[in-house]
Amino acid sequence: MSASGGTKAIVAALAANLAIAVAKFVAFLFSGSSSMLAESVHSLADSGNQGLLLLGGKKATREATPQHPFGYGRERYIYAFLVSIVLFSVGGMFAIYEGYEKIKHPHEIEHWYWPVGVLVFAIIAESFSFRTAIKESNHTRGKQSWKDFVRHAKAPELPVVLLEDLGALVGLVLALGGVSLALATGDGVWDGIGTLCIGILLIIIAIILAVETKSLLLGESAGIEAVEKIEAAIVDGDTVTGIIHMRTLHLGPEELLVAAKIAVQHDDTAAEVASAINAAESRIREAVPIARVIYLEPDIYNESDATKGADREASPGGPVPTTEH
Repeated sequence: MSASGGTKAIVAALAANLAIAVAKFVAFLFSGSSSMLAESVHSLADSGNQGLLLLGGKKATREATPQHPFGYGRERYIYAFLVSIVLFSVGGMFAIYEGYEKIKHPHEIEHWYWPVGVLVFAIIAESFSFRTAIKESNHTRGKQSWKDFVRHAKAPELPVVLLEDLGALVGLVLALGGVSLALATGDGVWDGIGTLCIGILLIIIAIILAVETKSLLLGESAGIEAVEKIEAAIVDGDTVTGIIHMRTLHLGPEELLVAAKIAVQHDDTAAEVASAINAAESRIREAVPIARVIYLEPDIYNESDATKGADREASPGGPVPTTEH
């Protein structure tokens, strides 16, 4: 995913959420609707989350240092994980608390036209933000389903914005339903139930985001397509006759580390092996441009050692292990 695409979606979501948060809070002041208060806090939390994503993107561009020789690309994962925490605590838990209080102590909604008008406006604004996120995601999603895109994306910004916008739209519908039922029945309990449903929704989305970004923080390998391209680029059939084992690791959304033990001919000279490694590195970078850190170790393939399997400590080790994605 290009950083510019993610930034565009974040800025669109930030602008929409700031405007919506102000409108919702004004509606709460005039109507006393707990759904509107929960939704205003939700939009404010989302605005803060978009600020965190922008900050993480900026920090990730810092140059590598002796203390952090592989750079700061994972800053984007850290700030995306913070987003899930904010969404869980500030958005979800607050909404559940507010909904519980409103169910225990219901009161009628005053000046109904404020919450209804603001909710309709918010749905329209969030729809534009959601449309932008979908459009930018389609540039990199390819043939993946939306579920697979969220699960396997190495850049966290677009999946985060997509889930936030989806949650915001569903939450607005729930709020509108709660307010409408409260107005129709004259029972403010429905407003509290709508607020409670919003809180549960936000917590579910926060947990999904936390699980996915935790996986990125732990370190994920390259996708299946990238691994296949790297394997094809390494072997030239002449000096490099095969891959004994290989590991890939995302140092950031757009930076990949490749480490492989490669099989060479037993009678090749050191100069020939060095030249073959340099050529393989060039082919890898051409095939997968984000593969910026590459370590290739030459070895002589040995059938008896290969039977040890994909043990990374085996010398030379077995075949390339199956990578989970």
